[in-house]
Amino acid sequence: MNDTDGTAGQLTELSFTVSGRVARPRAEVYEAVADPAKLSNYFTTGGSAGRLETGLTAQWDFADFPGAFPVTVVAAEAPSRIELRWAGEATVGGAGDTTVVFEFEPVDDDTRTLVKITERSWQVTEAGARAAFGNCEGWTGMLAALKAWVEHGINLREGFYR
Repeated sequence: MNDTDGTAGQLTELSFTVSGRVARPRAEVYEAVADPAKLSNYFTTGGSAGRLETGLTAQWDFADFPGAFPVTVVAAEAPSRIELRWAGEATVGGAGDTTVVFEFEPVDDDTRTLVKITERSWQVTEAGARAAFGNCEGWTGMLAALKAWVEHGINLREGFYR
C-alpha cells in the first residue's frame, strides 16, 4: 500500500512485498535469480533468455502463461538488488508496466539470505487488486521454488502447471 502523492490516508497505488530466507550465501542466491540457466531450473518453466544486467531485456517464458514475457532490467547491483519492469494489468497511469525489486540481504554471517520481492504500480480497482493478488501468489511460489532448488536441487514447479 503506497501513499505516493503525499495525500495522507488515501491509497493511490497497490503494492506488496513477499520475503523468505534461503540457506545459502547472498552471492549464490543472487546468481540463482540473475543467471538465466539457473532461473530456468526452478522458475521459468518455459525457459529464460538473457542475464539480468542493467539496461538489458531478458525473456521469461512460463508453461502456465505461454508466450515469452520481456523483462527490462532497470538496475542490477550484484549481489544485493535487482530492479525489473514488465507488463502488468490494471496499472497506475496506464503505463502497462509494474516495477519488481528483488533485495538480497545476508543473514547469520552470510550463511543464509533474506530475499524480499516487492512489486508495485497497480490501480486501486477490482481489476488492479486481482492482478496484484495473482502476482503476489506467483512471487510467493517463486520464493518457495528458489529455496527448494538452491538448497536441495528440487524443482517444485516441474509438472505443476502442465
